[in-house]
Amino acid sequence: MFQKIMAPVDLAHVAKLTKALQVAADMAKHFGAELCYVGVTGEQPSALGHTPKEYGEKLKAFAEEQSAANGIPTSSHPMISFDPTTELDDALMKAVTETGADLVVMGTHKPGLTDYIWPSNGSKIAAHSAASVFLVRD
Repeated sequence: MFQKIMAPVDLAHVAKLTKALQVAADMAKHFGAELCYVGVTGEQPSALGHTPKEYGEKLKAFAEEQSAANGIPTSSHPMISFDPTTELDDALMKAVTETGADLVVMGTHKPGLTDYIWPSNGSKIAAHSAASVFLVRD
């Protein structure tokens, strides 16, 4: 049913994504799909990498660790953004197209009052992506 699953990941907050990452790995295993981890970073040095290339290497290493831990084929796809905070939704939408994902599995939070004004990243992807989207509440 699904050939390529995309899982957005924030390497600075992997511990908060445990449930969503496990669902993504389980879905990939069930469908025999490749799981592509997508991370968005800026061009400026950060704790996750001094350069976008270094960040990409860390994301690739994370994907390889997940492959070994879950017994599934994985890949990584770093997205470089001028301002990752404000451009995250657009970067993830672009990544869906660039990776050819037909399913996106991502973590989200319990909806609150502010979600009526500013939708969550997951709800925007679900509303505008051509791929199916599975939102996993933390």
